Amino acid sequence: MKRRHSVNISAAATPSHGLIHLLTWTIGNMAATLNSLMDSNPRYLEAFDECLKNSTEHQCMITFIQGPLQDALTSIGEGKTSLNVMGVGSGLGQIDLEIIRQLRLLHPKAKVDNEVVEPSSDMLDKYKDLVSKTSDLDHVTFTWNNMKTSEFEKAWKERNPDKKMDFIHMIQMLYYVEDSDATLLFFRSLLRKNGKLLIILLPGDTFDTMLWETYGAHFCKSGMNQFLTAKDVKNFMDTKGISYQSYSLPSYMDVTSCFIPGDVKGELLLDSMTEVQNFSKNASPELMEGVLKLLRDYIKQEDGKSMLDTSIEALLIDP
Repeated sequence: MKRRHSVNISAAATPSHGLIHLLTWTIGNMAATLNSLMDSNPRYLEAFDECLKNSTEHQCMITFIQGPLQDALTSIGEGKTSLNVMGVGSGLGQIDLEIIRQLRLLHPKAKVDNEVVEPSSDMLDKYKDLVSKTSDLDHVTFTWNNMKTSEFEKAWKERNPDKKMDFIHMIQMLYYVEDSDATLLFFRSLLRKNGKLLIILLPGDTFDTMLWETYGAHFCKSGMNQFLTAKDVKNFMDTKGISYQSYSLPSYMDVTSCFIPGDVKGELLLDSMTEVQNFSKNASPELMEGVLKLLRDYIKQEDGKSMLDTSIEALLIDP
């Protein structure tokens, strides 16, 4: 779905070096006034929540868990009375609990030891609140790790160097680590002989990847690797000879509100896309116009709504 945009400029129309320098300096200084969404937990949670409300992403994950993932969830628990599960970057916990629910249905007599790794205290608190309101979790022991994956790796090696996991899931989180390859290898090393590692990321060709390729230099430096895709991870695993299965999960987001000036919901969605606080209010008119123009290139109209393809890809990795 990604489209490569190119501009052909004739020699006669090419701007002078001085003008190019001026344009670069101007946009760069405009970008310097932008603040990263990652620096504001309340705004980040608002934007995240708005994305969930307008997207079918969580539903497509649940459909995958209740469908194609069933074989793997069945195989990891055969003949076992206890299961070690780990969620890395678990967020608010809805997907974690759906996986646990499915394991309960498939292995009703098995207890679950669930390790949760989440650096956001606010999200972890909401996860704990969800657990307190969810029935039928008496068979689950939760261990809360409020830390980054790099911190968790060090702590794990000191605390549980020999403990192995039956199932590990890392959903939409590899963008947040410094070395995605090393992170993947570490968590894969924690798997038992028949364990599985589930990674979910954006596929190689999306609006998001094109957005960051085109305008990423003008957004904030949030420490995220917005250029990482499932395609990159597959290429890495191919070079290492790691076996895996790939699944496409269709998803869409209603972005109609992004094109309504001053619409609060649209502003939150744009914050999430660009990882910039109050992007609509603080971005230069040129940057705002460019982002919306690119967004229009990727949407399709459906029942009067502007729908953006936000499909994701699931990689089920063997030990």
